[in-house]
Amino acid sequence: MEASVVDLRRKMRAVLAAVDRGETVTITYRGKPKAKIVPVGEKPPRPRIPITEDPAFGMWKDREDTRDAQAYVREIRRPRYAR
Repeated sequence: MEASVVDLRRKMRAVLAAVDRGETVTITYRGKPKAKIVPVGEKPPRPRIPITEDPAFGMWKDREDTRDAQAYVREIRRPRYAR
């Protein structure tokens, strides 16, 4: 289904009925598509990548001060509890 912004404002019940039927509704503004309303169950699956390929994985691997995680946390918390 395709609906303009005005249709969305004035005929929201019909738009939601179309979504309930499983249709994807394309919202247009001045004749150009701007957004899509899809039923909740039809969310496209996100591609799963291994954690080792994430850009943040291993970004602190070369830091010497974080080798011992417990000592590092104790050190950064010490100024708060030194009073």
